[in-house]
Amino acid sequence: MTARPLEARSMGTVLDRVDGREKVTGRAAYAVEHDGALDQAPLHGWLLTSTTAKGRVLRVDASDALAHPEVVAILDHTNAPRLADTEDHELAVLQDDRIGFRGQIVALVLAETIEAAREGARLVRVHEEVAGAEVRLEGAETYTPEAANGGFETDTDQGDLDTAWASAPVRLKHTYATPPEFNNPMEPHAATALWRDGSLTLWDSTQAVHGVASTLAPMLGIDRDRVRVIAPYIGGGFGCKGLPHGPEMAVALAARWADGRPVKLAVTRQQMFGLTGYRTRTVSHLSIGAEPDGRIVALEHAAVGQSSKVKEFVEQTAVPARMMYAAPHRRTSHRVAALDVAVPSWMRAPGEMPGMFALEVAMDELAEATGIDPIELRERNEPEVDPETGNPFNNRRLVECLQRGAEIFGWEGRPTEPRATLEGEWWVGTGVASATYPSSFFPGNAARIVALDDDRYAVSIGAVDIGTGSRTVLVQIAADALGVDPAAVDLAIADTDLPKATVAGGSSGTNSWGTAITQTAQQFRADHGEHPDPGVETTTTAEAYPDTAGHALHSFGAVFAETRVHRLTGEIRVPRLLGVYSVGRVINPMTARSQLLGGLTMGLSAALFEEGYQDPRFGHVVTQDLASYHVASHADVGDLRVEWLDDVDELSTPMGSRGIGEIGIVGTAAAILNAASHATGVRVRDLPATADVFLDQ
Repeated sequence: MTARPLEARSMGTVLDRVDGREKVTGRAAYAVEHDGALDQAPLHGWLLTSTTAKGRVLRVDASDALAHPEVVAILDHTNAPRLADTEDHELAVLQDDRIGFRGQIVALVLAETIEAAREGARLVRVHEEVAGAEVRLEGAETYTPEAANGGFETDTDQGDLDTAWASAPVRLKHTYATPPEFNNPMEPHAATALWRDGSLTLWDSTQAVHGVASTLAPMLGIDRDRVRVIAPYIGGGFGCKGLPHGPEMAVALAARWADGRPVKLAVTRQQMFGLTGYRTRTVSHLSIGAEPDGRIVALEHAAVGQSSKVKEFVEQTAVPARMMYAAPHRRTSHRVAALDVAVPSWMRAPGEMPGMFALEVAMDELAEATGIDPIELRERNEPEVDPETGNPFNNRRLVECLQRGAEIFGWEGRPTEPRATLEGEWWVGTGVASATYPSSFFPGNAARIVALDDDRYAVSIGAVDIGTGSRTVLVQIAADALGVDPAAVDLAIADTDLPKATVAGGSSGTNSWGTAITQTAQQFRADHGEHPDPGVETTTTAEAYPDTAGHALHSFGAVFAETRVHRLTGEIRVPRLLGVYSVGRVINPMTARSQLLGGLTMGLSAALFEEGYQDPRFGHVVTQDLASYHVASHADVGDLRVEWLDDVDELSTPMGSRGIGEIGIVGTAAAILNAASHATGVRVRDLPATADVFLDQ
């Protein structure tokens, strides 16, 4: 059956986090804190990683380490258990002597204590043969990939771009760049593994328990039902835990070697900069041709990014330009350089974050070139239908977000010319940028509902709450679908013994899992009525909701920023940030606000601080900790405010909601740098914007 739209009773109201007490009292157990489930003391693992970007491991000298009384074993490519499938070179750890990037796993120490494991790692001597490596995107040869991340077409071409560009009265052509950025959740990648009787149990810090199981099982050469993955509490992910990475396979192999004894492994903060994914460096070549009234006639976004020779990942940077604004002639493309570097992966709003940064700064430059207010310019380029497909939008309310934001922020009366406001020693400016993110629904999610005593219901689904509040909103969805109070719902999640669920990523979790729960609840009522006998149950799988192929499903928003730049030092401050969004029904205003504020803060970090600096000689990231890889702190965050339009989008989900986890970061960096340009007259096109760029002008 297809789930029907829900009447909201609990949805739309504040429900305190159902896991709040466990977290604030310290009873929430994370990936390496499950000793109560173990029947013997675990071994502790410590990873050793390569110091060259390309080459071979000649020999691992473990003699001094093995002489340590508490060191049990050193696994390397000569003695680690063999995998049945090694085609995924990122996950095929310790299977051969090849080195594909600096920071690759080359050995694993197992010891009785974590201190002994760390000391054992210090005592191991890894001898490497160094080969010539290509580690820099600049000057590297690029190629055309088969597809970009998410299955998007690599290139698109509409109309006659070259002719339209040549005849456009107003033409802008600039290059915008974003650096490598790193997810850095509070809890690093970590896992506890137990191999017993040919089966693997993994307590993992992951965004997708079923995804980890289905990926690791065939590589380990065992049936999928012999891998159980559990992830009750996760200390953040931001995308880097959406896919399994090398450390998960390393601890699984260690557990196989230990055969019956559990193994714990936590990745160090430094190792996370090479082993657990990151946002690739992107370079966007953007060309906009327009009429004097600001209407775009030609738009080209040519994106270049880096990937790894170990495994391809292509950031879908140019995809937002295909649908964001009206333009009869449009071309987008993706080119990628395969380098001897660590494997990039998902980071909050892949594609949209770097792509919309480039597009929205370019739109501000177009507004400046045509003398049109930046909000008015965006309104003039509103498309009637999705420019890429010709389909109608489900609920495009971007103009309302812009107008509402302008009213709240006090946009009216803003000086037209840059460098118009000096308060003391600070140049002051304001800026705006649009935000968008697709409304994603993943098929194949399943839920189970069982009637309990006292008119209670057990609802289970293998979804993961990575700290966003999914546990809480799923309880609210289940309560409304069953027509009961949230207190009558016992929710179980985050275990592959529960019905299948897709990844907590792509702002798809609530959409996909909530639809499955809604469908199951409605089928449960059809099967068992309003007063079911205790013990009866229903399980269903949601393959679609409903047929939305004829519509373009997206969320939209507008971000406003006030930026101050010190006229003598170039120091930058952002005292005000405002985001106004159209995201469908907000299921829980408290958790939603937290997500959107977090997105704005992460966008502020990207605008002013975050940059993984890569050593051009060896390919590793030098800024390997949170002392040198800077992120926004409390002192950097001023007046943050978010609002959302009153909205229900039942075309997107039966709950009327759309995902909100990622749209908050989109457009934020552009709004801040547009405000900085308005303050100083200095246009910054590369992230991050540091004080020196304003002093060099």
